[in-house]
Amino acid sequence: MDRPVMLGAPPVERADAARNRLLLLTTARGMLAEQGADRLTMDALAQRAGLGKGTVFRRFGTRAGIFQALLDDDERAFQQRVLSGPPPLGPGAAPLERLIAFGRARAGFLLGRREIARAALDGSQPIPAGRRTPMSQVHIRMLLGQLSPGGLDLDMLTVQLAAALDGPVLLYLSSDELSDAVDEHERRIGQAWQDLVERVCRP
Repeated sequence: MDRPVMLGAPPVERADAARNRLLLLTTARGMLAEQGADRLTMDALAQRAGLGKGTVFRRFGTRAGIFQALLDDDERAFQQRVLSGPPPLGPGAAPLERLIAFGRARAGFLLGRREIARAALDGSQPIPAGRRTPMSQVHIRMLLGQLSPGGLDLDMLTVQLAAALDGPVLLYLSSDELSDAVDEHERRIGQAWQDLVERVCRP
């Protein structure tokens, strides 16, 4: 999920390519919900979608590419919520409220996609979910600038806050505890983020 900030529309595709992409992603999500990530293969996806194997291979390249595409698709939707969704995650709330909401939403986003993130591993991207994204850093830096906490190096503070948000989630991605307590871990990470931000940004 470490992709460039997507402030505009995705690149224009041919109509047939766009239809195939939507069909494949929708089909993949359905298979994930029904069978889990282990059963989602290139061949199975092609068969379920009614497309040739070559089409699936050209679109995704590898099995991991299916999950990377799903993460990219979800990342675009998340970024749109941040850029233009309702407050406090989107515009319209006070900067501190937005910063807290961003951390809580990001933790939920990553934890909710941990199965997809694991399946997206292909060796070339050791951690496809949870690295400090350009979007995270840009957004956090903007909100810190609006808060103007005095006497702080806001650029370095941005890096450290982004690491504090994403680092713990990475640890939990490989935790067996998640199978039974995802909501509790999300609550704890979100509360820890809020505690950290409120202390750092205290006047």
